[in-house]
Amino acid sequence: MGEFIVTIGRQFGSNGRIIGQEVAKKLGVKCYDKELLTKAAKESGVSEELLHSLDEKPTKSFLYSVVMDPYAFAFSGTQGFQMNLNQQAFKATYDTIQKIAEEESCVIVGRCSDYVLRHHTGLLNIFIYAPIDVRIKTIMERFDLPENKAKDQIVREDKARASYYNYYTSKKWGDLNSYDLCINSSLMSSEDTADYIVELVNRIKK
Repeated sequence: MGEFIVTIGRQFGSNGRIIGQEVAKKLGVKCYDKELLTKAAKESGVSEELLHSLDEKPTKSFLYSVVMDPYAFAFSGTQGFQMNLNQQAFKATYDTIQKIAEEESCVIVGRCSDYVLRHHTGLLNIFIYAPIDVRIKTIMERFDLPENKAKDQIVREDKARASYYNYYTSKKWGDLNSYDLCINSSLMSSEDTADYIVELVNRIKK
């Protein structure tokens, strides 16, 4: 089967990142979340600051991109228009995900990794979700926020992730048809959820 990759899509506040890290630890492989951006910056030459600022964010308008980087749309002979900021960031991440998948088994959190690796033979795509009241409580505790602020942040983050995913994949973020398995993380602890995923991975790899 070669390298085996677990991708984790997640709602904000569902502990998807924590579960991904636990899965990686139990499988003895690396977990790529924000670390992916550092690696992408080194290998692509794109600013790490730019990658972080556009990470899983919806595509900015044409006007915004021109104002921020007027050279992004400079005409270059037969090559046409160069990529705008969002496209540069996505391509850098896209290429890095593909390279990682060729070199090692791992867990990748977000960044449309399920779509990027859709032709990879050893792949398990998971989406982690949880009821809104559970996620609000999680975010309140994690960031020391009042309930209304926590809910607002969840709405913003989920909307951004959905816009980013839907734009680049032509699929629907959070739709069960986009993943192999959707898990309600409120049913078990993060560690037990990770154990469940690891058991599934081991069964698939046999």
